[in-house]
Amino acid sequence: MIRLYHVALSPFCRKVRLTLAEKKLEVELVEERYWEQQPDFLRRNPAGKVPVLKMDGMVMAESQAICEYIEETHPEAPLMPRDPAARYEVRRLCAWFDDKFNDEVTAKVMGERVWKKVRKEGYPDSKTVKAGLSAIKYHLDYMGWLLDQRRWLAGDVMTLADFAAAAHLSCLDYISDVDWNRQEAVKDWYAKIKSRPAFRSLLADQLPGMPPAPQYAELDF
Repeated sequence: MIRLYHVALSPFCRKVRLTLAEKKLEVELVEERYWEQQPDFLRRNPAGKVPVLKMDGMVMAESQAICEYIEETHPEAPLMPRDPAARYEVRRLCAWFDDKFNDEVTAKVMGERVWKKVRKEGYPDSKTVKAGLSAIKYHLDYMGWLLDQRRWLAGDVMTLADFAAAAHLSCLDYISDVDWNRQEAVKDWYAKIKSRPAFRSLLADQLPGMPPAPQYAELDF
């Protein structure tokens, strides 16, 4: 049995969950309060971060490395193109969302509005939230520019880059912090991703004491 130690509203965990689901691989989800730094969890990943995946007799960390391992061992349905230049573009965009978007948007907005509450670390800092909500406009516009030239973010087929982006945006959508009307192409792209069977378990996520925004689980929005 594949086992994933995760947090429901972690975009990095969601990227792995989407990849597993798209490959039709059954997984046992184990909620891990990684910030408590329990000894058992630190033995699985000394970095003290989620996701951690137990699969094929291995214990794996780091979402991008995990997803590419899954892709290489279970190539159907493909999430990475064969052409080296196209693979580069997928990796570039995964890094864009997992590094730049996360630093400028996800960590600021989710960190203040969600994780401070969950970890009982005080009240949100409004300046930090405002900075994150300002930065997301640039990212949505960049995505819109990409989608004006392509069917999907990295090219003409859906790839891991789309899952990386959707993982971050779906976390923000949970608390209704995405202006979907800013870029029609991005709204249409997200609707396509959201309607995939692989996305269903994400739409069922519920954070205790923090219910999702009303439109979160709607397929038409």
